[in-house]
Order: sequence, then structure tokens, then C-alpha cells
Amino acid sequence: MLIVNLDKVARVTLPYRPMATRKAKSTAKRAGKGPAGKRARGKLAPGRSARGLDAADVAIAMDSPEIGEVAELVRKAGGAPIGAYHEPLGGRPLMLASLPLNAVQPTPFQRDLSPTHAKRLALKIDETSAFLDPLIVVRGEDGRLWTPNGRHRLAAAKVLGLKQITVLISPDDKLAYRILALNTEKAHNLRDRSLEVIRMARSLAQRQGNAQESQFTAEFESPELLTLGVVYEKSSRFAAGAYSALLKKVDRFSDRTLAAGLREREDHAARLLEIDALVKKIIAALQARGFKSPYLRNYVVARINPVRFHKVKKGDTRPPMPLAQALTRMAAAARTFKLESVSNADLAWVAVGAGAQE
Repeated sequence: MLIVNLDKVARVTLPYRPMATRKAKSTAKRAGKGPAGKRARGKLAPGRSARGLDAADVAIAMDSPEIGEVAELVRKAGGAPIGAYHEPLGGRPLMLASLPLNAVQPTPFQRDLSPTHAKRLALKIDETSAFLDPLIVVRGEDGRLWTPNGRHRLAAAKVLGLKQITVLISPDDKLAYRILALNTEKAHNLRDRSLEVIRMARSLAQRQGNAQESQFTAEFESPELLTLGVVYEKSSRFAAGAYSALLKKVDRFSDRTLAAGLREREDHAARLLEIDALVKKIIAALQARGFKSPYLRNYVVARINPVRFHKVKKGDTRPPMPLAQALTRMAAAARTFKLESVSNADLAWVAVGAGAQE
């Protein structure tokens, strides 16, 4: 019988690695890089070139014309200018000031207030005995002072009974529309963000009605938020998640004016609600047949989605079909939906897909 010592074989057949190679690999790991020079997960690469202002360029004298108008606005509101500076990235002039609480209002187009969150925030601020985070404030319509980022802190200050609140004021009123995307004070859900976007669009349409919708991609973030915003205005309990896959593939920013684009989205929203009414009837009929899956809506909407099998190619921004055409085909598919074609196996696959997305 031939007996082979596998331990010796393993030792003999292992490739030789010089000490220098092992040392170099160890050094690369310590530097935060793995194979092929890739940066290890969790490490952030610094910018290739330095940006922004030097320290000497940041400070602004209180008598500077750059902030003279803002300083006068603060005084008229019963507040007091504290200091001014250029923000270090884009160089915008900003003023730190103290303002009476009632002098600041939230923008009319941001999300709805959550009283529960405001009360919880007030409690935590009171526990620290310090209101440290200034509100960002811009000049709104008719010279009013708006906060696009700080609605819940403003409400918390009212709960606490504060007389004055510290703010950072920007003379650039257009910043109000862009800064909402930076708001992390209370996590957005799809409904909150959609309503916020459609309110912004309506406000901008009043001020710049002839501007193209596509000019505001940074403010609106995603075109389907405009459509869903109109839907949520009409039905606050709309299950938008089920329709997200469709809208992401076919909804695009329009080159039409804001006013015309809003009229078109009103029509799309109405048709989407009509489709959802048909979907609800299909779900009720399936439940009557004994189907009790929580993924019934996702399953039905996926079945009638005309672009469900369309795969987006890298770099391709064109929709597989216009949104209006997709809604027409979707409504037709809902009206001819065959209940007898549904099986528990199909629903099980939908549940697996939903779990993978979560």
C-alpha cells in the first residue's frame, strides 16, 4: 500500500513567495489598498486638487456692501447681525445673525411638519440646554425670511419658547430651492420628498413660468417625483412603491415650460390613479379567490407594467416609450387582466424579489 504524506506534498507544491513580496502586500493593506491598487472599503479618496477659498478670503467686514442689504433686513426684523463670511466652497456671502422666532417661516413648498419629531427634537435640545445648530435662512417672496432647512428645529424652538434663534442668512433666494436636497434633519420618505418637489415646482412656475422644466433637474432630483407629487396631492395614501419601477424607466424631465409641464403631469397623475383603482379591483378579486399575499399589489402592477422586461443599457437615458403611452398600455392590461392565470408560485417569486430589494 502506498501512503502519501499530504502535509509534505502541500509544503513542496506551495509556490515560493519572496519576503519582499509579502512585505509589499502588507504595506499596501496598511495604506488602505487591496489587490490591483483598489482602495479598501470604507476609505475615501481625497480630491485631486484643492478647492475653495483661503482663510484670508473667508471673512467679510460688517460694513461690506455684499451683506449690507441683508444686515438691514435683519435689523428691520428685530434681530442683530453677528458676523459675516464667504462660505468656503462657492464663495457665497453669508451672515450669522440672531432673529426673533416669529420673523422666520418655513418655505411654503417643503414637506409637512411632523409634530412628533418636533417635540422629540425639543426634548433633546432642552436636555443639552443649548441650541447649537443655526437655521439656514433666505429671502423669500415679499421680503419674508424663509428657512428651507430647519422646519423642525424652528418648531422645536417654538415648543421651547425661545425668543431669538441663530440663523445663517444667504442673500441668494434661489438657494432655497436647491438646499432642500441637503435636508437630513428628518429622513425623507417618498411621499414627503414628492410633495416637497411638486410644491417647489408650483412655486417656481409662478415666478418663472416660462422656464423649462429640464432647467431644474438639480432642484427636483428625479422626474417621477413631480408626477408622484401630484398623485399624493390627490391621494395621500397612494402606494407609490409599486409603480416606482415603471416611472423610473419612462418618466423624464420635459423641455416644455414649467406651467405646461405641470398641466401634463396633472393628466399623468389622474391616469395613474385610474390605473390604481383598477388594480385595487383586481386585488379584491384575487383575495376573494383565496390569495392573501402582502405582495398582491406589487405582483399585479408588475404584470401590467409594459416595460417590466426592458433592461436599461449603461449610458442610455432615453425611455423605452413615452410615459403617456406606457400609461395607456398599462390601463389596457389592467382591464383585460386574467385572474385565472395567477398562481401561488408566481406570488412566491414576487416575495423573493421584494425581500432581495429590502
